[in-house]
Amino acid sequence: MTGVTDTRQRAEGDGWRIFRGDGQVREVVMPEPPPWRRFGHDDTSQPGTAPSDPHRPYLIDQPQIDVVNAALHLRRPLLVTGHPGTGKSSLAHAIAHEMALGKVLRWPVNSRSTLAEALYQYDAVGRLRETSLSHDRGEQPPDIGQFIRLGPLGTALVPSDHPRVLLIDELDKGDVDLPNDLLTVFEEGEFEITELSRLPAGQDRALVHTAHGADPQLVVGGFVRCREFPVVVITSNGEREFPPAFLRRCLRLDLPDPDERRLRAIVAAHLGSDAVSQVDDLIRTFLARRAPGELATDQLLNAAHLRLGGVDLDAEGLLEAVLHQLGGAV
Repeated sequence: MTGVTDTRQRAEGDGWRIFRGDGQVREVVMPEPPPWRRFGHDDTSQPGTAPSDPHRPYLIDQPQIDVVNAALHLRRPLLVTGHPGTGKSSLAHAIAHEMALGKVLRWPVNSRSTLAEALYQYDAVGRLRETSLSHDRGEQPPDIGQFIRLGPLGTALVPSDHPRVLLIDELDKGDVDLPNDLLTVFEEGEFEITELSRLPAGQDRALVHTAHGADPQLVVGGFVRCREFPVVVITSNGEREFPPAFLRRCLRLDLPDPDERRLRAIVAAHLGSDAVSQVDDLIRTFLARRAPGELATDQLLNAAHLRLGGVDLDAEGLLEAVLHQLGGAV
């Protein structure tokens, strides 16, 4: 068995290679992660309070800012399109941060996603099992609310003095009927929990679980109805068109690929103003290689972070691995 080398490696010269591939066991100090890859910060989930960790500005031009504000005034969903890496999903977090609306509720859509699961889930099997066990012990059966959990969309519609921010991520990956399924909920701002609405009057009150660890919510009569319509940000990669009835109820925002000026501002916002001059050649290389949809801004930030951390991006194939093309087969 190989021995342990006590040398602590740092990103100096060849020391940036904390993994050597030689089978030797070493005690290492992990380098600082990029600011956007740090986890475990105390990000409050309650609207009306801002997260405690520092947040960097979301850099878009005034025309895009105005579209966001129009959607907020109209209480309409914002349909955000653009190439990968243009900041579609980050917009929801920026709105939540600047308006102190708490943690973003996220619904990542895939081909199996349904409206029902986004609203709530009912564990009928679990309730049957626990009711049977309670009967055997001579105890009262558990309340039905213990077996109901609101999904991200359902939680966003919980009545509150402050709206929640809901991110519906990559809606174009969902079933073709999913956008139309959302229309009634968007128009009415409410939904029904049928397992509660079927109960007799007086028994149709229950504390139900909510998404992302938010406080339990009292539901009466089986209906959840918002007081403030949530701030809904829907992202799409443009893989297919949406029906006109759905588009009529949204405001559309297309985020362009950032130009050189914007890229420099993004690097400065994430890595500091002094970083821009140190990665000027990377910005030029990124712009020279970029074709629409082929490179994402976060790839440039990754390369810049490595450069600032002492990583030799001239090492064989390394820059190509970081700034790899997003289109085509791998």
